[in-house]
Amino acid sequence: MRFPRAKEHDPLVADLKRALAPDRVRSAPLERSIMSRDASIFEGGRAGPVCFPLSTEEVQRCVQTAGRHGRAVVPRGAGTGLAGGAVPLEAPVVVVTTKMNRLLSVDADRRMAWVQPGMINLDLSRAVAAHGLHFAPDPSSQQVCSLGGNVGTNAGGPHCLAHGVTSAHVLAVEVVLMSGEAVVLGDPRGFAPGLDLRGAYVGSEGMLGVTTAVAVRLTPNPPTVQTLLLAFDSVDAAAQTVSAVVADGIVPAAIEMMDNNIIRAVEEFVGAGFPTEAAAVVIAEVDGLPGGVAAEAGRVAELAAARGASVRWAADEQERALLWKGRKSAFGAIARIKPDYYLHDTVVPRTRLAEIMNRVYEIVEDHGLLVMNVFHAGDGNLHPMLLFDRREPGVMARVHAAGAAIIEASLAVGGVLSGEHGIGIEKRDFMPQMFSEDDLDAQARLRRAFDPDEMANPGKVLPLGASCAEVNALGQAPEGVWG
Repeated sequence: MRFPRAKEHDPLVADLKRALAPDRVRSAPLERSIMSRDASIFEGGRAGPVCFPLSTEEVQRCVQTAGRHGRAVVPRGAGTGLAGGAVPLEAPVVVVTTKMNRLLSVDADRRMAWVQPGMINLDLSRAVAAHGLHFAPDPSSQQVCSLGGNVGTNAGGPHCLAHGVTSAHVLAVEVVLMSGEAVVLGDPRGFAPGLDLRGAYVGSEGMLGVTTAVAVRLTPNPPTVQTLLLAFDSVDAAAQTVSAVVADGIVPAAIEMMDNNIIRAVEEFVGAGFPTEAAAVVIAEVDGLPGGVAAEAGRVAELAAARGASVRWAADEQERALLWKGRKSAFGAIARIKPDYYLHDTVVPRTRLAEIMNRVYEIVEDHGLLVMNVFHAGDGNLHPMLLFDRREPGVMARVHAAGAAIIEASLAVGGVLSGEHGIGIEKRDFMPQMFSEDDLDAQARLRRAFDPDEMANPGKVLPLGASCAEVNALGQAPEGVWG
């Protein structure tokens, strides 16, 4: 998409520069182009002026200025989202919170901290490590994703099976509403009366306001951790083992599954010691007190061996870290095979994992693509990666068609649209397949309770045309200025 230069004396840009500082408001075509997409495969975004506030007060000024000019606002963190949630539509003001990246306070006794939304996920755990604490949600992008984005998508990660996704680790959120008012949802003491507005906000994908600070719950580092690598001769046996472990009453800290395609790619890339001949591997991890860990890890090994698995016990922290490095390097490893990938995020019942994985292989073969599977098997959160080269004529149509077929297959067995990536643009038009008209109306009403004119991140999650306000918000940009 071509991004023409804004008018030399555009009044919106001039007002934003007065609200912040000239060097923290960008309107050049290249900068707007960069901020017009995220880590998803979705193109066609169109950013208006891009702002880099440093404080809650500056975010308020950005939002108020946009409101005076009748322009929508799109909050943006590190841009690592995979569902198009940060892709701006029709030239809104883009409020980037990456410069708001400070750890504001830590209360180790109460196991909580206040952080700004631009702080990187892994940096928070590093900052509180001296207290024997960490932030439990650990997306694969945790080295680069921001906490504001984690709040927006209700992010998870390998260790969310036992410890819960982001909503379980957020006590309160400071939010700038589209009115310009700054409010705190929830209570850092964990005793907020009345409706759970904090819970409504976490996972709202920027459609209710702009996150400016987060009170997070910190988790004690476990005294003992044991990691197992289970190798199987078939995908079915691996999936059956995952179901058997949970059915046995064990809730591992993590239980991740990888198929042969991604095993080989990761092993060539990292050299983590994965058996390249295995049809699938499962990384299972249990933590807690030494006696309990030994008993649970032994039972996991027993259940896996009964289904034909070879079992490898991580001998020390170095070996454990190497196994997890292999798991979290999956997305980097595939760049050696194809330059582009489309990562999906549906969730299916654990008992249907093998069935849906076989269906994914069929779908991908029908569309002439390559797939690699690495996912959170414990809660049925699938992450099939469709590999492709977007320079190939017609390939994008096949990628989108395969993605749609995977979504429909997942929903057909009682699955849901997303486990942790969000709905964004990617699954917006599939929402009526999962929710009734009344369901969608209730969601739209909740949104309007926070943002009556629907000027926060319009065009996401809820199907277009759900309300006149959203359609109007998507048509705000003067075409001659921001076309």
